[in-house]
Amino acid sequence: MPRKKEKKIFVLDTSVILYAHDAILNFEEHDIGIPITVLEELDNFKKGNDTINFEAREFIRMMDQLSQGQQLQHWIPLNGKTKGKFKVLMDINSPTDAEKIFGERKADHRILNAALKLQDEMPEAKVIMVTKDVNLRLKAKSLNLPAEDYETGKIKNVNTLYTGKYELDDANPDFINDLYAEHNVPAKKFLKRKKGIANSYYILKSQRKSGLAHFNPLTEEMELVEKRPVYGIKPKNAEQAFAIDAILRPEIKLLTITGVAGTGKTLVTLAGALEQKKEFKQIYLARPIVPLSNKDIGYLPGDIKSKLNPYMEPLWDNLKFIQNQYNETDKEYIRITEMVNKEKLLIQPLAYIRGRSLSNIFFIVDEAQNLTPHEVKTIITRAGINTKIVFTGDINQIDTPYLDSQSNGLSYLIDRLQGQSLYAHINLEKGERSELANLANDLL
Repeated sequence: MPRKKEKKIFVLDTSVILYAHDAILNFEEHDIGIPITVLEELDNFKKGNDTINFEAREFIRMMDQLSQGQQLQHWIPLNGKTKGKFKVLMDINSPTDAEKIFGERKADHRILNAALKLQDEMPEAKVIMVTKDVNLRLKAKSLNLPAEDYETGKIKNVNTLYTGKYELDDANPDFINDLYAEHNVPAKKFLKRKKGIANSYYILKSQRKSGLAHFNPLTEEMELVEKRPVYGIKPKNAEQAFAIDAILRPEIKLLTITGVAGTGKTLVTLAGALEQKKEFKQIYLARPIVPLSNKDIGYLPGDIKSKLNPYMEPLWDNLKFIQNQYNETDKEYIRITEMVNKEKLLIQPLAYIRGRSLSNIFFIVDEAQNLTPHEVKTIITRAGINTKIVFTGDINQIDTPYLDSQSNGLSYLIDRLQGQSLYAHINLEKGERSELANLANDLL
C-alpha cells in the first residue's frame, strides 16, 4: 500500500512574490496561504517600471482571475488538476504572538502571525513559511515554525557551475602542431569518443608546446584561439583571450562572463563591442540600479540624470580607459566621442531598456548577478534580429537582499544554457586591475 503523502501548506511572503509572480503554481499538489499583509505590501509595489513592479501587478491580476466569484478567505483551487488550493490568511493574532515576542508591530511580524494562526488551526498539516528574507526565516524557526527559501530557479551548487573552459596538461603535441598549422582540426581527433560542449574553450599543454582552442559545435572542429587585441585592449591571460574570441564570434548570440572585481569583464566586453561597431546599429551598456542600503534613488538630490550618475560612473570609467589607450588626435579616440554624442553608444540604467525591442544591438548587461532569473529571461526575450547580448558579473558579490549565489539570474542562466550552440560562457580567474586589487580579493 503506497504511503500517504504528508499534507503541506506553504505560506508565502512578499519577497517570494516579487521574485516570481507565478510562485504559487510551483508547489505541486500542496496548498498555499497568502497573508493579507502581503497583499497590502504588494499594493506599494504595483506602480513603477522595474521588474518587481511588474511582478506585483501580475500577481494581483492572477489572484483576481483565480478568485472569480469566490471568497478569498476560503480555499480556492489553483489551475490544473494536480495543483492544490490557496486562500488569503487574515491578520489575526495567534496564540504565539510574534509582535509581542519581538516587541514591534511590523509587516514581517503580522505575516508570521498569519502563519502561526494557520498552524494552530490546522494541526494535521505541516505549515511552512517560504521567504527569501533570511532574517524572517530565522524568526520563524525561533517560533517553531518551519521555514525555507523559495527553491524554484535555484541552482544546486555554485562550486560546480560551468566555467566554460577545460585545461589539459597532457594534450597530444601532434594535435597542437596541426592546430597551429591548419587553424582548425576535426574535433574527433582530439575528443575521441567524448562529445564536446558547444562553444567550450580549451587550454592545451604538452611538454613541448601549448595552445588555446575553441570547440565549434556547427563544424564540430577545434579552432585555434589567438590572443588578439580589441580596440587597444590586449588580453592578459588565456581566459580574456577566450572572452574576446566569444565576443567576436557572430554565431554566438548570448555570452556570460563572470569573475571577481578587476578581472576585466566589462572592459574586455566593451572593447570587443567597439571593435564590431560597424556590425551593429547601437551599443547599449546597462546595469541594474541597486541603491545604497536598498533605499529608493528618490532620496538622492537633483534631477533624474544626477540621481543616476553615481550608478553609471563605473561604466564611463571603462569607456574612458579604452579611449585613453589612444591620443586625443587619433581617429579611435575621436570616434568614441562621436559615438557617445550621436547615441551610437548608450550607457543607461537597465530600467530604461526593458520593454524595448532590441534589433541590431550589441547589448552589454553589467552587474547581472543582481538580476532575478525572470529579469534575465525578460531581457533575452527582447532580442531581435542581429542582436548580441553579453551578461557580466560576479555571482558571489550580490547587492540585493533577496538573491544569493545560487538564486541570482546570472548563475541560473549559466546553469540552464550551457551546451547550447548560440551560447558561450567564460569565467575570468586572474585579477588584472592591480597588485593591490588582487591582494584585497585574495586576503580580505
